[in-house]
Amino acid sequence: MSTNALQRPEVAPPGPWAFPTPRETVTDNGIRLLSYAVPGQYVVSLRLVVPLSITDEPEGREGVAAMTARLLDEGTAEHSSDEFAEQMERAGMALGASVNDGALSVDVDVPQRFLPRALDLLRQVLFEPAFPPDEVRRILRSRLAEIEQERASAPHRAARQVTASLWAPSERASVPTAGTTASITAITRDDIVDFHRTRVGPRGATLVVAGDLDGLDVPGLVSTGLGGWVNPDHLPATPPRAPVPTGGATRVILVDRPGSVQSELSVAAPGPDRSVASGWAPYPVLSFVVGGSPSARVDAVLREDKGYTYGIRAAFRPRVRGGSFVTAGSVRADATVDALRLLVEILEKAREGFTEAEVRAGVDYVVQTAPGRYATADAVADEASALAMEGLPLDFQTTTLAAMREVDADRLRTAYGAVVTGEWLIVVVGDAASLRAGIEGLGLGPVTVVPN
Repeated sequence: MSTNALQRPEVAPPGPWAFPTPRETVTDNGIRLLSYAVPGQYVVSLRLVVPLSITDEPEGREGVAAMTARLLDEGTAEHSSDEFAEQMERAGMALGASVNDGALSVDVDVPQRFLPRALDLLRQVLFEPAFPPDEVRRILRSRLAEIEQERASAPHRAARQVTASLWAPSERASVPTAGTTASITAITRDDIVDFHRTRVGPRGATLVVAGDLDGLDVPGLVSTGLGGWVNPDHLPATPPRAPVPTGGATRVILVDRPGSVQSELSVAAPGPDRSVASGWAPYPVLSFVVGGSPSARVDAVLREDKGYTYGIRAAFRPRVRGGSFVTAGSVRADATVDALRLLVEILEKAREGFTEAEVRAGVDYVVQTAPGRYATADAVADEASALAMEGLPLDFQTTTLAAMREVDADRLRTAYGAVVTGEWLIVVVGDAASLRAGIEGLGLGPVTVVPN
């Protein structure tokens, strides 16, 4: 019997990782095509980004862009709504569309062998959507029901109040992207047809194709499939800009939900977008350290020590331009006042700085999990389309992760202090009758009670 002891192997830290590099071409109708080879991913992901600003929506018709997106696959000139759904099913294809502050996004996932068919169906929804009157009415009714459901959900209600109160009332950002009851009620089919005609076209669009592309002539397939998409009426989108914050000292908005056994807390401030001049590298690390994991500062106190919550998360949320820093979660109703006090104290104390252990934990987590986060075709396509939407270079993730490795405690403290100035928008959704006096006693700022 051998008595030689096995030597424990040395584990070396992982080397630098780079986001995939695409093949970049331009189609005859002006679409920027980014092809990402992801071997072994036989479900190909397509992400089409069309520059579009929701500030270009007609006044009083806020949400028309989102409704247009939701209706794109509800029938085309060639197929009724049911027929189009059947065509997608036969191709094993999933299609979805959405808008944000800077673009219309159309997402398609399809088995590799059906890519030509998927591109033709994509052309149809972009070039010749039918907008059937019955489907328009259905989608608008669905949005109105959705608004009521959001009102019934404390997290959604808090998020809506943050949106409405963080940005100046004159800013489109203060209104939900998908519109309000009044604006959705005012929208007609003609509004949707006109918005599509003037705002959706190939000019400035980017198409990302990611997956196992071995043996595929992707530029040729895209030219054949989407080459017929033209729109001479397409107007350039208003360039995106950061919304103007409401500003002012800390204020508390208490959304009254009588009898609620939990309270939803949101503490927010304006934040940066990913093109921030000082560099984006510190902000994902800050999100992790402050409130991005069960071991982060917020949960360490409010969950592990006090048992007030199942979890509260903090994150920097970039828009195409501008952004926000939001800490949000639910707590027991009887712990609301103390939980709010502690939460604000934690966020304020973070301005004093971070330990080297926290820095290393945050950097290691964000950097070392990057290969896993972008291991699939859909994840690569999602990030590449976001880069196109935000006007960022294609090596943004690679250079940001490299810069993140050099982040230290001073850099984190400076970046956090640039955003967290001590002026907060605080939203509490809960029973106003039992909470108002206690919250006012914290002395955080004036408390305004609003109905649910």
